[in-house]
Amino acid sequence: MDKIGVFICRSCDIEKRLNIEELEAVAKEQGVSAVYSESFLCSKEGRDFINTKIQEEGLEGISICACSFRVNYDVFNFGKVAVDRVSLREGVVWSRFPVGENGEILEDSAEIASGVAFKDELMALAKDYIRMSVAKLRSYKNPEPFKPEEEISKKILVIGGGVAGLTAAIECAKAGYEVVLVEKEKELGGFAAKMKLHCEVKAPYKNLVEPIVKSLIAEVEGNDKIKVFKGATVSQISGGPGFYNVKIKIGAKEEEERIGAVILAVGFKPYDAKKLADLGYGSIPNVVTNIEFEKMAVEGKLTRPSDGAPIKSVLFVQCAGQRDENHLPYCSSFCCLASLKQAKYLRDADPEAKAYIIYDYMRTMGIYENFYKTLQDDPGVFLTKGQVVSITEGTEGKVKVVVDNTLLGEKIELEVDLVVLAIGMVPVTADESVLNLEYRQGPALPELELFYGYADSNYICFPYETRRTGIYAAGAVHQPMTIDQAIEDARGAALKAIQCLMAIEVGHAVHPRTWDYAYPEWDLKMCTQCKRCTEECPFGALNEDEKAFPIPFITRCRRCGTCFGSCPQRIINFKDYSIDMIGSMIKATEMPEQGYEQYRFMAFVCENDAYPALDMLAYKRGSIPVSFRVIPVRCLGAVNVAFVKDAMSKGYDGILLLGCKYGENYQCHFIKGSELANRRMENVQETLQQLALEMERVTIDTVAIDELDKLANKMAEFAETIKSYGENPFKGW
Repeated sequence: MDKIGVFICRSCDIEKRLNIEELEAVAKEQGVSAVYSESFLCSKEGRDFINTKIQEEGLEGISICACSFRVNYDVFNFGKVAVDRVSLREGVVWSRFPVGENGEILEDSAEIASGVAFKDELMALAKDYIRMSVAKLRSYKNPEPFKPEEEISKKILVIGGGVAGLTAAIECAKAGYEVVLVEKEKELGGFAAKMKLHCEVKAPYKNLVEPIVKSLIAEVEGNDKIKVFKGATVSQISGGPGFYNVKIKIGAKEEEERIGAVILAVGFKPYDAKKLADLGYGSIPNVVTNIEFEKMAVEGKLTRPSDGAPIKSVLFVQCAGQRDENHLPYCSSFCCLASLKQAKYLRDADPEAKAYIIYDYMRTMGIYENFYKTLQDDPGVFLTKGQVVSITEGTEGKVKVVVDNTLLGEKIELEVDLVVLAIGMVPVTADESVLNLEYRQGPALPELELFYGYADSNYICFPYETRRTGIYAAGAVHQPMTIDQAIEDARGAALKAIQCLMAIEVGHAVHPRTWDYAYPEWDLKMCTQCKRCTEECPFGALNEDEKAFPIPFITRCRRCGTCFGSCPQRIINFKDYSIDMIGSMIKATEMPEQGYEQYRFMAFVCENDAYPALDMLAYKRGSIPVSFRVIPVRCLGAVNVAFVKDAMSKGYDGILLLGCKYGENYQCHFIKGSELANRRMENVQETLQQLALEMERVTIDTVAIDELDKLANKMAEFAETIKSYGENPFKGW
């Protein structure tokens, strides 16, 4: 890109703390076509001024030296003209201040320890950022939408015909999309169709109603946009979003469908109660599960399994095998409501019957507290917090239950006709593949230990996405939930599936970088078939051919750049984010001569958590060392070892990688970016050994988006640590 313009804003303290004329001079030294400075570039007048100069000068790219790229991105959009943003406001004048011995912020006139005026260092920082921006634009190529030769399918596959699957199918059809619904059972409805009643799914949330699934089934079967396969399974899914080839097995036959997006709504299985022998299941005939009791209620047979005698008393054991590391370590969400509902079955059938509910914690989600209160007011329902000590055979066919640690403060013994174990949910996908993906990384959704087999995603930021782009989880395969939650979840998944198809049609990324038209491109002539890109991609966007060359499926790609960061041959690049671009930015900075203790540090900062935290720190006027140059990256997974080599060779005294937290409570938008960057530190250490430099000069650290003070302290501590080792011996070469 040749015709570049630089526009410098004078407002928001920029002119107050920086010498604008010197910045203009530095920009002109870079050989750009035009340099201008104006007040409030973000105003209507400022934008009109920029637009006029673009037309007059025929500019192909512009550098806006003003506020952070995270704000006013719509204001500084000039169509096909490439725009880079230099953060003079947040990145320089609002976040770099001289700091005294006690951490207090001093005036700009204060001297830093080396004897160089702080304002000179501040100007050096601002000038470097302008140099970096111009270098970036020179390497920049305008992204082009991904336009495949094949025709995009807008048909949506729904796997599972329970409440979530039926709801998702209906919502997609209402929006005008064709739907293929696959249900493995011979009839639609899933578990909800086997219920007698359930809690109402709208206000006042106090009563029991006929299963809503009956009306959903009728609506699906009466909709000509929904093609239903019963007694069928998905035997294979190949391709990518917009271009899936799906094989559906129905008995001995197999049909193929061309699919755009997939909604996974296969539901749950009850926990295996045979594992609860300590609670009497399997050895005491009058100990049953909540699933078995529901079947008894549907059949109208509230009688003891052992002898058929009428049931006059039932004890419900909550969290049977749940919130227990030996069984299910999580809460299944619906079980307390199920026991309350079944207690009502008993009371409605026989006003003289008694129900006892023993719980550790009573959890009735959301407004279902109203239903809980109705049962609290029933004199025939006894509720107490307690611990079931033992369940044994009682007299005359009854079951003896001993409960300790009750709210009454004493141990109680009860003999009842029936004990019902409130067992929990296990996602269907936990031990069986229902997707059968033809992906290099396996046929099923990848699992993180934290999610216990549920279709995982970044729950905070992306609650519907799975780690397979174009496949969206809904209902109890997504997480434990009640029927009303499953309905809401299915609507969300339907919306995401539709958004996916719209994004593919336009040619930009699906999520989270929904504005991004760029995508990774490979120069396979230099590929050594090391498989790092195919192995490390968090989203399975790459398959391999018979020679182990990567086969990209661009519509599966999230544009995180993990493949770009993994490649030792540097053959993977985006048009607007390349190895050459970052290297040029690093090399464009001005390095002071060695011996003057003018330290320089480079920070590669994740744009999702760490960079926003830096901006928020600036809004609070917090300070980070002026010696840091910050380059935002898509993800720490997109940091190539080449960046480190270039920065150390340039003379940077230390390099800090700042990303999202990883591990059990990971916060990475791209699942594994910080974790992968941490693994790659072995390669970085080899590079440092080759350069005879201390290992501590390159450090990776993690930060949450709200840990502002911690972030400032990390950067200050890193700077002091590196200063203790002295300057990089390559500085000034």
